[in-house]
Amino acid sequence: MILTLIIDDQRHSITVPDTLLTEARSYFDQIDQDLDGGWQMGRDWIASPNRLQRCQIVADRLLTAIETENRKLGTLMAAYLLQRLPGLETVEPDIQGEPHHTRFEIGRPPAAAPISAPSPAPPATSKPLSKLDALAQAGRDVTQVFKVGRGYRFSVFDAETHTWLDAPLAPTEADAARLRQAAFKARYEALLSGHAGEQERGS
Repeated sequence: MILTLIIDDQRHSITVPDTLLTEARSYFDQIDQDLDGGWQMGRDWIASPNRLQRCQIVADRLLTAIETENRKLGTLMAAYLLQRLPGLETVEPDIQGEPHHTRFEIGRPPAAAPISAPSPAPPATSKPLSKLDALAQAGRDVTQVFKVGRGYRFSVFDAETHTWLDAPLAPTEADAARLRQAAFKARYEALLSGHAGEQERGS
């Protein structure tokens, strides 16, 4: 597999053996465990990075590996991105120290990882969350909008299957943002009311 990295309009190709995505799975899980405790992204402290933010953090490590000519680390970071973002083709890391500005271009995902429309609500919860907790949890469960080829989408975390479900591809960033806002609101209200399971069954 080949991942293209764009730095200052210069394209760099990183070749990643297909087997590495499976062989290094425990290493990838360790990265996620390290990020579970939170991470500083530019000026912002992110207490619980979502999938997109984790990939932006790893892309920043990839940039550092390229700049220091650490080929082994660069290959591992590229493999993590390819494993966590099926169909990933291009990464454009932010070189100003703001990882949340890093952009990904994703092509057609492999057949083994089909795209599904995200569920608007998480599994049933035994008790409602406070407004602050529900807002924070919804922010973790619904990613920001990101570029996919010529379109835009976001992802929603499905707690029952522990997987991320991709929203339908939108033609413009504004369209994707409107869809994301609706999904975020539905997730927030479900967490707030404690009736998430009922909403999911009724959707």
